[in-house]
Amino acid sequence: MSNPFAYAELHTDAPAAAKAFYAQLLSWRMEDAPKSEGRYTEITPGEGFPAGLTQNKYGGGSHWLAYIRVDDVTASLEKAKRLGARVLTDVQEIPEGKFSVLVDPTGAPFGLYQKTR
Repeated sequence: MSNPFAYAELHTDAPAAAKAFYAQLLSWRMEDAPKSEGRYTEITPGEGFPAGLTQNKYGGGSHWLAYIRVDDVTASLEKAKRLGARVLTDVQEIPEGKFSVLVDPTGAPFGLYQKTR
């Protein structure tokens, strides 16, 4: 597997303003989905990989977070930890698969994503 980027998420301190900005700038289709931890917006850019928009929960100001597809998110998470990564979100299951969010040893946040459907 080549481990391509599979998903992008905008974690923002101003979700409504960010949603309006990207919808107007790029004509992205956006659909709100209520989640237990608050509102989540699914972004359909038209081509390329999908994205989402959510309230910032990791600190550090608004930022885009890229998710990298892996065969086994749990094994990849453990390997990343051995290599010096810090875990922000342990393995979480979602309807389409599993994900985890980490910070690499240089301080860059990234996500791991395993598709199960």
